[in-house]
Order: sequence, then structure tokens, then C-alpha cells
Amino acid sequence: MDLPTNWGRWGDDDELGTLNLITDEVRERAAREVRLGRSVSLAVPIQPAPIAGGPFPPRTAEESPVQQIMAFTGSPAIAYADSMLVTNHHTLSTHLDALSHIPQDGMVYPGRPANEAVTAFGVRKGSTAAFAAGIVTPGVLLDLGIDGPVAADRAITAADLEAAEQRHGVRVESGDALVVRFDWVTTRYRGNPMPGMSLDAARWMHERGVSVYAGDLGDKYPPEQPGRPSAMHGVALPRLGMPLVDGIDADELAALCAELGRYTFLFVAAPPRIHGLTGIPVNPVAIF
Repeated sequence: MDLPTNWGRWGDDDELGTLNLITDEVRERAAREVRLGRSVSLAVPIQPAPIAGGPFPPRTAEESPVQQIMAFTGSPAIAYADSMLVTNHHTLSTHLDALSHIPQDGMVYPGRPANEAVTAFGVRKGSTAAFAAGIVTPGVLLDLGIDGPVAADRAITAADLEAAEQRHGVRVESGDALVVRFDWVTTRYRGNPMPGMSLDAARWMHERGVSVYAGDLGDKYPPEQPGRPSAMHGVALPRLGMPLVDGIDADELAALCAELGRYTFLFVAAPPRIHGLTGIPVNPVAIF
């Protein structure tokens, strides 16, 4: 299907994927976006659930992705502490997908057999270790839901993304984090079908040099095309090596961008420095 790929672009042992596009010059450009000191989170808030009779991973999409055990440390000083059981890839958790998360044709970026990268003892290649330095880069919001939620049957194309650029007076450049709002936050809307990105949109992101994608929705799974790879988790993640921030809430960001008349900002995502995972909860922040 002539799918885009970055396999081999930065070497056969590369772990960063499109994060390689975030050069020192790109970070310097990002720092110049901070002029007002205002900031907003893109993460969905999580209310932990107490562990009782478990621990068990969530069995439904409505259960909290975080379960909590409270602990009392006792003497010599009184203190409270807790342990957490976290389900990283959960629809109610804003999380950052590592490059090993989903293979395509048995391979993960940059062309490794999936069973060599991910084992029963943890992730050996393509893990959250790539996020150790955090992600600091220019961010661009393309608000597709500016007039209300995107229609459920809509597959977003390159033309849609370019129309949003023109509407907001921005242009996505190499190294930028692309934030897309469908106005379909998973805590409010669920269903099938849902809108999402098309393969045409993934090719456009590749051509523009998007370093990371953050959206309140990602893929479009057309039932009339079974077996066709999805745009973000089937192409952008395993073939382009593009980290994905799943399950954001961009409403506050969209409101601030509209207030300021400005759709570019400093994008920061600094997850806990835990290596060897396929994904991890994250609190992305936009700073103006």
C-alpha cells in the first residue's frame, strides 16, 4: 500500500524514532513560544479506586486505570503513603505510547521482530526509556471540533489538516508536536463508529516531520476495509516511530488558543523515568 516508513532512517538500532527530529534548534524555537507565562494541561484527570479484594486490572472501560493501596508508616514519624496498580493503556488515562506498543506484521520500529523487543520479562527495545529526557518541542493545535464534535463517520485527510492550518494561521514544521482536537474526549463520548485519522493524514504527518502526536482521538477503523492498518497505531507508531499521546482533553487548550488568537505554544511531556514499559501515563502541558 506504499506506506511511509522511517525504518533505517536513523540506523538499525534507533530507539527515538521521530523524536530525532527535535533538534537543539527546534527546542530553541520552542522556548521562544513562551511569552505570557500561561499554561494548561492536556491530561484527563484520574480518580484512583481503592483496592479491595484484589489487586485486579480493570475489567471494563469505565473502571479507573489507577488502583490505590493506602499505607501507614507508623513511628518514629507519622506519615501516609500509597502503592498504585496502574493500567498504562486505558481509555480513561492520558498516556504516552512507546514504539514497541503495537507491532505491524510482527515487527516494531525500526524493523525488529516484536518477540525480540518485548518479552515476558519486560521491553528490551523500543521502550519508555526513549522518554528519559522528556519531550520539549514546539506544539501546534489543529482544532477540528471548533464547530462541535467531528462527525462519527469522518476520516480526517491531509486536506482537513491543511484547512485547519489556514483557519488558525499556523503551519506544522519539522519537529513539532501535533495536537488535534476532535471534541470527542473519551470521558464524554464513546461509540462505534468514531472519527479518526486516515492513512492520508499519516502520510502528511510524515512529510511535515511531526515528532509526536497528541489527540483526543487517533485512528479510524473503517469496517469496509478489514485488515488495512490504522493510521496512527498501525503506521505512525510502528513504521514512522512516532510516539503517540493517547486520550488527551484539549478543550482547555482550545479555549485558551481562541482567547489568545494563537495556536502555537511550548509543548512539554515529562513522564516518570521508568524504563522497560510499552507506555506510561503522562501530563502534557502547553505553555504560552
